[in-house]
Amino acid sequence: MEDAGLKKFLVTRFLDFKMIDRKSVVSQVQELQVIINDLLAEAIVEKLPPLWKEFKNYLKHKCKEMTVEDLIVRLRIEEDNKAAERRSKGNSTINRAHIIEDDQNNSKKRKKAEQGSNQPKKKFKEKCFNCGKIGHNSTDCRAPKKGKKKDQ
Repeated sequence: MEDAGLKKFLVTRFLDFKMIDRKSVVSQVQELQVIINDLLAEAIVEKLPPLWKEFKNYLKHKCKEMTVEDLIVRLRIEEDNKAAERRSKGNSTINRAHIIEDDQNNSKKRKKAEQGSNQPKKKFKEKCFNCGKIGHNSTDCRAPKKGKKKDQ
């Protein structure tokens, strides 16, 4: 009710304002400017999105003491804070996902290593293509890799 009354009061002040000949035009323009600034500040606060509800309530109490410029500065600060908060929430979620993913990969590697150590290795019974010795494959060969011949 109080908000509705304030809005009606501001709109009524604006609509009822008339310049008269007895006063200085400059002083009347300044009065009109004050009314318009109050109306503009109230309109800006009212049009804020639903996620800004808490900040909107804060501004309703402070709006009377602020100029439109001050209001815009506070809105910029709040928007930057909200953006930083969203970024930090997004980064922490991504970091947690990487940690979990890395843990899963490491556990798979450990399982493969454990399985391999329990079973005896089978010897390769053919000749190595790299060094020509029997008992290992060319992928397990310790000798330096031979370069491919130009003829082949």
